[in-house]
Amino acid sequence: MKLPTGAQMQRLDRSASEDFAVPSLLLMENAGLQTVLLMERELGPAGQSFAAIFVGPGNNGGDGLVIGRHLLQRGCQPLFFFLVPPDSLPADGATNLEIVRRLGLPVHLIDSSERVAEIPDLCNRSLSRNLPCYVVVDAIFGIGLCRSITGHIAEAIALINHPAFLRQTPVVAVDIPSGMEADSGRILGCCVQADHTATYGWAKPGHFQPGSGAWTGKVDIIDIGIPALTLQKVEVRTELADQELVTSLAQPLRRRGDAHKGTNGRLLLIAGSTGMTGAAILAARGALHAGVGLVSLAVPADLNHIFETTLPEVITVPLPASKGQCSDEDLEQILALADTCSAVVVGPGIGQALATAKLVLALYGQLRKPLLVDADALNILATCRDDLPDPAGPRIFTPHPGELSRLLAEPVEMVVENRLQAARRGQALFVATAQPTVLVLKGAGTVTVGTGGKTTINSTGNPGMAAAGMGDVLSGVIGALLCQGLAPQAAAVVGVYLHGAAADLLVGQQGVGYLAGEVAAALPQARKALLD
Repeated sequence: MKLPTGAQMQRLDRSASEDFAVPSLLLMENAGLQTVLLMERELGPAGQSFAAIFVGPGNNGGDGLVIGRHLLQRGCQPLFFFLVPPDSLPADGATNLEIVRRLGLPVHLIDSSERVAEIPDLCNRSLSRNLPCYVVVDAIFGIGLCRSITGHIAEAIALINHPAFLRQTPVVAVDIPSGMEADSGRILGCCVQADHTATYGWAKPGHFQPGSGAWTGKVDIIDIGIPALTLQKVEVRTELADQELVTSLAQPLRRRGDAHKGTNGRLLLIAGSTGMTGAAILAARGALHAGVGLVSLAVPADLNHIFETTLPEVITVPLPASKGQCSDEDLEQILALADTCSAVVVGPGIGQALATAKLVLALYGQLRKPLLVDADALNILATCRDDLPDPAGPRIFTPHPGELSRLLAEPVEMVVENRLQAARRGQALFVATAQPTVLVLKGAGTVTVGTGGKTTINSTGNPGMAAAGMGDVLSGVIGALLCQGLAPQAAAVVGVYLHGAAADLLVGQQGVGYLAGEVAAALPQARKALLD
């Protein structure tokens, strides 16, 4: 599913009219009518009721007028609360305003704090006539909003959100809840808390950012007649990694009848240090349960007994010069071992000792095989990001927001505020070479960015994943998918999706409190559900 930014969506609207002769007034009519049909499906019949419709500037306000007119056709009396002067609406909105005026529908100008305070009394007049409120419509601001909301409009939004207003009547937002930035999901001062959001043409990236669901409620994508061919006129590089997309990417994972461990690849894990052996174990389990044929685990020699007794399915490789942490003195042995493997993962539980840092930097520059860089290996890269050697092969980076903030040398708050932009900036740090580079920004709505800026937002996962070891499992999963023939970005997108889907299975069965190792164990079930 494509996820256009606010600016891209505006260009898609213009393309429908300019390139394909679809009148913008028709698009507005379709948007309003289809939103009312959505209301009827979700809320039931609209007859013998009234609707409180909050109208702002721009096309969103015009959509609200169309919605009110179609509700009237169904026996629902619209009350329009204009938060801007009605005559300020643009052309299509002005046309619908004229229709509303000729129908004699009540229009109230709400242009001050005092007028906002009158809204409950205006609604109570309808209630006193035994007309219940069917819906509150948020048609204030749309996808073009880029400034904080203040003044009487902020007060109107606070009224809509107040639990006593109209006895918690359902709130339906037009395209996006007013106050949410379409691209990042940031809240610009305040935001309408909707029960349903009817978004037009395509969903927007902001709908799928962490915490957005608390404001959007259920998001429904409404077809308003924008030709699909407009996507050939406007390049949209962001997609939702939903089941349809991920299934198409995951087709190489289907097993042939004559498959054996050799045909499913061999993964080299370089992981673990004193006190952090669990990270290496979880990464190995993630890889095994994601279907890789063989896992070789290169570890400090003095820790090898832990892994041999814990992971019977893994081939452990004790590194003789590494004591307590992996050392660059074992580089030649690791490079020789990597030549026999399909892909390499470095970082889980590896620590940041000087000898380890030298090893990570050497592997980053010399390995020709796909290399996934995670955890402390990312922190090592961050310490010398301006002097990194050119990589000899494809690279995948899997930071959480704190690790990405160190790579970017900027506050973590800037990463969290706009995850899409931060992930793209992070990936751009490593694109000065001819090698494919992919960055995975972990967290709710995990963002994956590949070469050329192609971006996906993951659709699986839940808050129960906010627990230790989840990222270690993910690194093993993505490494395993690289070994099974997926290209770097496909491996990242599918791996993130399966990781979240396994957690979704667990939260459905037992609720929050499941462990990272249990997510690894649930991967085969998630993979089966995807491929079936």
